[in-house]
Amino acid sequence: MISMSEAGDSETGAALWLGFAAMCVGMFMAVLDVQVVASSLTAIQTALHIPLARLGWIQTAYLMAEVVAIPLTGILTRALSLRILFAAATLGFVAASLACALSPGFDALIAARVVQGFFGGMLIPAVFTAVFLLIPERHHILATTMAGVAALIAPTLGPLLGGWLTESQSWHWIFLVNIVPGLIVAAVVLLSLKSEGVDKTVLKRVDTLTFLLFTVFLAGLQWFLNEGPRYHWRGAYIWSLILISAIALAWGIHRALSVAHPFVHLKRFRKRGFALGCALSFVLGVGLYGSVYLLSLFLGLVRGHTPLVIGEILMVSGAAQLVTTPLAAWAETKANAKLLTAFGFALFGAGLIANGFTTQTSDFDQLFWPQVMRGLAMMFCLLPSTRLALEHWQPHEVAEASALFNLMRNLGGAIGIAAIDTILTERTEGHVTHLVTRLQAGDPAAARLVGLPMRLFHNHAMGPVDPVTRAMIEPMVRRAALTQSCNEAWLLLGVLFLAALLMVPAMRRSKTDLARLGS
Repeated sequence: MISMSEAGDSETGAALWLGFAAMCVGMFMAVLDVQVVASSLTAIQTALHIPLARLGWIQTAYLMAEVVAIPLTGILTRALSLRILFAAATLGFVAASLACALSPGFDALIAARVVQGFFGGMLIPAVFTAVFLLIPERHHILATTMAGVAALIAPTLGPLLGGWLTESQSWHWIFLVNIVPGLIVAAVVLLSLKSEGVDKTVLKRVDTLTFLLFTVFLAGLQWFLNEGPRYHWRGAYIWSLILISAIALAWGIHRALSVAHPFVHLKRFRKRGFALGCALSFVLGVGLYGSVYLLSLFLGLVRGHTPLVIGEILMVSGAAQLVTTPLAAWAETKANAKLLTAFGFALFGAGLIANGFTTQTSDFDQLFWPQVMRGLAMMFCLLPSTRLALEHWQPHEVAEASALFNLMRNLGGAIGIAAIDTILTERTEGHVTHLVTRLQAGDPAAARLVGLPMRLFHNHAMGPVDPVTRAMIEPMVRRAALTQSCNEAWLLLGVLFLAALLMVPAMRRSKTDLARLGS
């Protein structure tokens, strides 16, 4: 393939930068579409009559599709050219966004989200590939900064934009907002960037069976995690999903380790430092996407907030992350990478655990500092662990290793959200039963937890409750039970992050740290 960086000085500079800026906008849309939905989840749930146990599909379908798309991006870039790939992926993303907005029900929405995530997953790595293929080397820092700013601003603005669109228009507009910018991005990319050399034979060298097997495994895993609670993890249907996923995974791993050109190069996991880095990336995905999802459900279902208020609260973490990024980037060049990684995961875990003690009345003030802690920790988790995982690869191997590292974060997010759904579904009913029993026994502590007047409860059995009182108390009991389940999920996520700290000492020192010690 002809490197555009070699031709960068001979072509019109304005056209090159215009095309790259358009690509950054496309990536912004793809990153935004994970977060823009968060503040509107309960609005979509109400509109499409989606059970709580299936609500996580809206996010996990997008993330799982990205997992499949990320490794394909490098292959399709060589086969189609970056220019054609990005324009086609943008148009696919736009078409899927329109399908999401027009979805009449749950099944249609999930199918559209899968397609949207697949094309959106190509846009993100393509932009960073463009830095090396399109931009002259002397401008790499500027181009990387542009892409980084777009990737950071999207999570900050996403919840607020989604809440505002849902409240001022309808939930459909969180998807319709992609249409016009997406069409403009595709047109600008096609008109501004020059064609590159392509190698269509690369498609013939890729093992299609490996791709299909891992797709089946991820789909089966997704189905199992999201549908398991509905069947109480029992029955022929669940065991069929387990069997299909296990066979696809085992066969896929065998193919990936034995053929010359697999869909995913699993042999890279033989490097201990890289495998541990990917495990940390997985854990970060669980916390990053899981915390946003869990907090949005709490604010919508327990606090009863509107999408706009949910968005205003959710953006705190993104704003803290944006403010801290320059400090994290500076510290990453000055301090030991292992220590920074440990600090980041410990702080993120503390922010998760701090949320594990919320009550039905917890709101912006009580949720502010845990969100700030997670936002401050985010880049300290990401930057040094990325360096530890990737910098020991040869230059020609970095792109594929980076794709694996990043897809593990998305996979963690999808599995984390599914696990949260399981906790909320399985534990809430048990908490409801336990609270009702305690209230019937006249427990004042249970009354305080539910929000009932404690003076009416004196630790002795209550008499029959009339239908009107029951109708008033039942929603309060359910909200209290859901709050308890949310707290259990927060604490579990926090413990996972603290457990991840055990992996940090086993990672290799970074080249920067070794050079610093040598000097």
